[in-house]
Amino acid sequence: MCNTPILDRICRESYNEPAKVYSRLKQLGMSLATITDHDSIDGAEALRKHPDFFLSEEVTCHMPSGTELHVGVYDIAERDHMEIQRRRSDFVALLMYLTEKKLFFSVNHVFSGLTGRREEEDYRWFASYFLAIEARNGQMTASANESAARLAARFGKIAIAGSDSHAMAGIGRTYSEVPGARTKDDFFAGLRAGQGRVNGVHGSYLKLTADVFSIIGSLLCEKPWTAFLLPLAVLVPACTAGHWVNEMRFCRKWSGALEKEVKRPRMLWEWIRVSRPIGRVKEQYAADESLSNG
Repeated sequence: MCNTPILDRICRESYNEPAKVYSRLKQLGMSLATITDHDSIDGAEALRKHPDFFLSEEVTCHMPSGTELHVGVYDIAERDHMEIQRRRSDFVALLMYLTEKKLFFSVNHVFSGLTGRREEEDYRWFASYFLAIEARNGQMTASANESAARLAARFGKIAIAGSDSHAMAGIGRTYSEVPGARTKDDFFAGLRAGQGRVNGVHGSYLKLTADVFSIIGSLLCEKPWTAFLLPLAVLVPACTAGHWVNEMRFCRKWSGALEKEVKRPRMLWEWIRVSRPIGRVKEQYAADESLSNG
């Protein structure tokens, strides 16, 4: 369901049918396909029979700073989904699981205010522990995507792309490519080896507004009784314009702040205060080593 007050009781974020999404992707020439629903894999059940489909999700989690983050996790099993959802309220535990299982994961729409405020500390986590950064998002401004691409290059991260489309029109228009990859394993191996490319369109105000109207149309088809809300549709262009302006402001603020840092960003392990003094850690390590030596 969408997260707008009142509408969160009646309106979904997307009315795309998985089978139609898959067909659309194949028509556009995609060799591999995935769906990243918010904290769910239910929508992908019908597609798991296809050999060129792999399971993924977009995980909503809260960072140590208290901010919200969307993390893309790709090529997962059902048991991974269950463990990810169990850990998503504990960001460090989630990172430990993703790393231990060697899953491919990314920080999504890194310069978007969609998930609310951001703190400088958050970007330290991105630099330290994330494999990839979404460097092109089909719903983000061109400047936000370009800033994300520069950030990925600066942090030495894998750049990926995705449509982030909640309506059929944008599906498959923004995508990641690994030239020469023939299988899913080739694809991810190529990404990890730095052979991936981001391709496709950026977002725009008109595209976003059209998608919102598309969702409204789907809502009316599913629940005709919501027609009494139709007069409010005249407010959509103003609402999306406000959102678009806020996105540009958010991007300018954080991309500008990060690009002013001429030095390599300090990694978290260089500045996070450990719970025990370093002397005690060394002493404990020495004691453990003595015990292991008999």
